Amino acid sequence: MTDGLYGAATRGDGLNRLAQFLPDAGQAYAAGRNTDHGPDQPGAVSKLSRYIRHRLITEQEIFTHVLDRHPAASAQKFLQEVFWRTYWKGWLEMRPAVWSRFLIECDRQRVAFLDSQAITDAEQGRTGIDGFDQWARELVDTGYLHNHARMWFASIWIFTLRLPWALGADFFLRHLIDADAASNTLSWRWVAGLQTTGKTYLATAENIARYTNGRFAPTGLSQTAVALTEPPVETVSELPDMMPFDANQPSLLLVTNEDMNPESLFSGNIAIKAACINADPDLLWGNTARRFVQTAAADTATRTSAHFNCAVDVSKTLDADTLISAAQAAGVRQIITPYAPVGPVADVLARIRPVLMDHNITLVQVRRKWDSQFWPHATKGYFAFKARMPAVLQDGNLS
Repeated sequence: MTDGLYGAATRGDGLNRLAQFLPDAGQAYAAGRNTDHGPDQPGAVSKLSRYIRHRLITEQEIFTHVLDRHPAASAQKFLQEVFWRTYWKGWLEMRPAVWSRFLIECDRQRVAFLDSQAITDAEQGRTGIDGFDQWARELVDTGYLHNHARMWFASIWIFTLRLPWALGADFFLRHLIDADAASNTLSWRWVAGLQTTGKTYLATAENIARYTNGRFAPTGLSQTAVALTEPPVETVSELPDMMPFDANQPSLLLVTNEDMNPESLFSGNIAIKAACINADPDLLWGNTARRFVQTAAADTATRTSAHFNCAVDVSKTLDADTLISAAQAAGVRQIITPYAPVGPVADVLARIRPVLMDHNITLVQVRRKWDSQFWPHATKGYFAFKARMPAVLQDGNLS
């Protein structure tokens, strides 16, 4: 099944896409990454984000393949883009109340903002702003936008159309296949001047014309971008410690859309008696992402069954009753699952855990070494984070 313009929803497709991109991951990417050629044209960007977001392929795999092909200095622009997603996740992981604040703000703005027609026109591409309208329709049709187009779109939404930023972020969440709680929310906050206090991003007609090769020439864009304000963000908290688990104890493996590559996290020697691959549509915001994850779940089930030599069930509901029934059917008292970062899946697992405990079933999340090594450095801005990366990478063994 092909989903949108940029590949099907399997690990094999992600690896094929990576292989196709590798020759251009160096200077070609650096030179052309800012240009949005349009949805039906080739460009310099990798189009790997949907596979990374659901971890059908991992950041470590990408780094290994790219650095096998290119010197680090040549590929630094691309590798930095991969690091952005890691940075955003780490930043939000240590400030989880920012996610809760976003959800509350969405609900508040839906009620408080009275011009619902303006929101509808923006989402359906009926504003009359060249470029913006086409990007709105492209997003809905394909589940993807070039990163530069995302920045222009968010800036126009906030500063030209003067629409609530959280509803714009929600629009992206409902349609981007690669949207996660951290990257999407914090990128919109950055454009609005909330993430780096007072620093905004202003879309200009000249920049849009230049980096779309003259496809768009919008008029009437705001000439100023006054930063939005909010109460102070919570102070940084430490990453939670991971509960140890007994690899020899018979276990049920739970796989969610946050990490659909369990075979690279858990060895085949772990005592997995059965696996539940979850594709709960209520934990995804839009139909395009749901279709992608449903297909990815079937692919993940095939890989999981082969790797762990166990029975696998694909479930469309993530709740305590489903997991209790699956654990009891497998005759196990331990459920292990790849760590779910701040977002809807993590919220559900937090609610499920005490219910499982009441049934004498332990739920253990296992965080990848990549995340445990990099996330703690996301205490300040990205450039401070980036400066620490070479030393961390030298440690190796970050899968």
